[in-house]
Amino acid sequence: VQYFTLHGTGLVEHVETHYGNVHCIMTGTPKANLPVLLTFHDVGLNHKSCFDPLFIHEDMQEIIRHLPVCHIEAPGQHEGAKTLHDEYSYPSMDQLSEAVPAVLKHFGLCRVIGLGVGAGAYILAKFALNHPDMVDGLVLININASAEGLMGSVASKLTGWTHTLPETVIPHLFGKDEIDTNHDLIATYRHHITTTMNQANVSQFLRSYHSRNALEVERPVPGGSINVRTLKCSTLLIVGDNSPAVEAVVDCNSKLDPTKTTLLKMADCGGLPQVDQPAKVIEALKYFIQGMGYLSSASMTRLRSRTASGSSVSSFDGSRSRAHTNELQRARTHSRGAEEKRGRSHTDSMECSSNSDQIASKSNQVAC
Repeated sequence: VQYFTLHGTGLVEHVETHYGNVHCIMTGTPKANLPVLLTFHDVGLNHKSCFDPLFIHEDMQEIIRHLPVCHIEAPGQHEGAKTLHDEYSYPSMDQLSEAVPAVLKHFGLCRVIGLGVGAGAYILAKFALNHPDMVDGLVLININASAEGLMGSVASKLTGWTHTLPETVIPHLFGKDEIDTNHDLIATYRHHITTTMNQANVSQFLRSYHSRNALEVERPVPGGSINVRTLKCSTLLIVGDNSPAVEAVVDCNSKLDPTKTTLLKMADCGGLPQVDQPAKVIEALKYFIQGMGYLSSASMTRLRSRTASGSSVSSFDGSRSRAHTNELQRARTHSRGAEEKRGRSHTDSMECSSNSDQIASKSNQVAC
């Protein structure tokens, strides 16, 4: 069973940063009035194994026809990477987030919609906290905003001493039920980690992730301080209900601004939603991007949303309902208004203005 395949690579470059060279793949042509879809992978993966099931899916072509894509791979994590030199100090998660602006500058990019998984989600969230003017939106899969903690750090070291690297990484990517039942999927990714990735380099990336600090975010309180540190952009959190990251994602959601954050918990889905159910992730991604005023012509199918516990928790359903129609009409109305707004602000967009008025209205609902 093949779960990921090679797709068109586009422009491939090693971009020099203060924290080492990062491998980047740029596809499409950047446009002054549109953001770039920026991806960052999880531990044990690269841009192909993490995102190919998503980007080769036919439904995704509608998005990438409109938005260029830039994939970032952490130092030493690309296919065929040589073992990093002994004197090289692997960057921390915070340092990797500070390497992102160098990539954007290299390719002449002004604004992005971030798409990160696991460690990559943490890195892009940190980047957005420090550079909010460069981020229109974030789609974060399996994000863990907490530090590893002393017990977790000790357990990770013990596991590293007693297990091979694939046996350490696989439980990070997949839940126990998935490991026990979906043998083809697990075998595919174990083989990928063993034969495609440079395991010495992956071990360094894994140690960096396990040594991360907690994201310093706090849920704004009505009438409270306006200087609360939180993500300023529209944010979509995604996790499969069988993922080992469920609790971490729910906890992260509780710390973010509920007016800008949507939590999508996908039913009957494993540790990597973009691999397990790419069509549903793409559907949510379309609504999310459309809510910011882009992709107004994108086709929408079956996504129903409900609100729970003060924030949006969405689930998919095959039925069409009145709520479906109403939500779709609202999403289209938001998009038309945002397009008109961007038309008036076109000159500012050409100059890479970070004026928040250029960004479409921030809906905390995934439509339909």
